Amino acid sequence: MQFNFSIFGPKARPLIGLDISSSSVKMVELANDGKSGYRVERYSIEVLPRDVVADGNVANLEVAAETIKRAWRKLSTSTRAVAAALPTSHVITKKIIVAAGQKDEELELLVESEANQYIPFPLDEVNLDFQIVGPAPSSREEIEVLIAASRKEKVEDRIAAVEAAGLKPMIMDVESYAMLSSLELVMKQLPEGGKGQVIALIDVGANVMSLTVLRDGQQLYAREQAFGGNQLTQDIARLYGMTFAEAEADKRRNALPENYETELLQPFVENMALEVSRALQFFFTSTQFNKVDHIVLSGGCAILPGSDEVIALRTRIDTVVANPFAEMVLSSHVRANSLLSDASSLMVACGLALRRFDA
Repeated sequence: MQFNFSIFGPKARPLIGLDISSSSVKMVELANDGKSGYRVERYSIEVLPRDVVADGNVANLEVAAETIKRAWRKLSTSTRAVAAALPTSHVITKKIIVAAGQKDEELELLVESEANQYIPFPLDEVNLDFQIVGPAPSSREEIEVLIAASRKEKVEDRIAAVEAAGLKPMIMDVESYAMLSSLELVMKQLPEGGKGQVIALIDVGANVMSLTVLRDGQQLYAREQAFGGNQLTQDIARLYGMTFAEAEADKRRNALPENYETELLQPFVENMALEVSRALQFFFTSTQFNKVDHIVLSGGCAILPGSDEVIALRTRIDTVVANPFAEMVLSSHVRANSLLSDASSLMVACGLALRRFDA
């Protein structure tokens, strides 16, 4: 199942997927290749200075906007319309069951009434949106509706950063749903398209590792824990007497001394595999499930050398690094090797770029 709804704004064409994370700004622009597939037109990544975005909040609007503007200039595109996303932790979601066949106005009133019961803020302080998921599992005369709500200030901060960069925010999605849209493309690369299989999506970013377990598009479990690439960057800065920014830059360029791999990288990857194993154990003890068929790794840490092999060895589960672009055509603006190394960190931006093709 694909959750594609906007907290505000209509669908738009053409469109840039914009992911504003705690460590970087990532942009992806997709087009239709004319053969019922997609073409990667352009993408860019700009590193964000530390603490510009903290805990999902835009703490320094001016620097965030300048970084977004640099990322956009790097794209060399005339497209200014963007789809952005809120961190999952900033959005309250709830599924409700209502009678089928209602008019939009009736459905909106029902959603507002339901939202009043579970949102801990006055409704005039939130952005509220809903999406019809489909028929209710229990009855054909009822439908399942997904409600999403976020504090207006959380939405407005991101809109302000986008607008200050000279771009036009058209859609505000949710990071986890954008990632699931990209995951659908990755699933096609698994045996039998992953049908009927339990898939664990592990996203390891700068500060947070998230686990989402799904089967046939249905989310079975989700968990976040504090672990991420910033720990490795801090270790690099400490060992080699660098600033955090210098350490991050050299880590990205693979420009570190020879002993980096044995002293820091290998222990970090082993630690990451241990964290993945722990997260999966929480899943097994919290649900009736006792196995996972595939692990899909995403996020900036997914491409650390040997990460997929070490995780597969520790968990004894087939592990692949996410690449939602694997079956896409590449335009002349995109270098295949660069995209391959960046693909796992572009899951959210890719999912947002896919909003261009919403019916």
